[in-house]
Amino acid sequence: MIKKIVLAAVIAMISSSIYAGTYKIDASHSDVGFSVKHLGISKVRGQFQNVTGTIDWDKKGKAKDTKIVGDIGVKSLSTQNEKRDAHLIGADFFDADKFPSITFSSKKVESRLGKTVVKGDLSIHGITKEVSIPVEFSGPVSDPWGNEKIGVDGELKINRTDYGLTWNKTLDKGGLLIGEDVKITISIEATKVK
Repeated sequence: MIKKIVLAAVIAMISSSIYAGTYKIDASHSDVGFSVKHLGISKVRGQFQNVTGTIDWDKKGKAKDTKIVGDIGVKSLSTQNEKRDAHLIGADFFDADKFPSITFSSKKVESRLGKTVVKGDLSIHGITKEVSIPVEFSGPVSDPWGNEKIGVDGELKINRTDYGLTWNKTLDKGGLLIGEDVKITISIEATKVK
């Protein structure tokens, strides 16, 4: 009986090592985008292009064996408007000189009703909050050079004031210049490194 238990444990470990892998986020094929209401009538969209990190992923889809760690360079923000970008990375908003990175570290990955949800700590502007992000994993596939790749897509909504991003202006007829709810979209491509 003990031999069977030990053998099952060894098989599980070998199986786990065959199917598990560490993937490095490919910054040139990844971005984190956002959108926020402007004047209450339209949306301003932007993206962070400097996204780095790693994903420990189980090909067999065992969510509990998946771990995601990411880092976003705040100064890589672009809304296609240099003046607005300078304001956003300045002291009124992200204060990038003091808080140069937005970070995420997963604490738990679970499957719910066929969907994968990543729970973890999101740190923006020196403030950390736990968030839940529904995600979809794609792959693995091999690129033309033989590199194994996976994709991760997800989105969530946060209130920017929860992270100390409180700058705003009140409009003459009421309402706010900038909305407080921010929709974040994540599109990641990662390359297997081990």
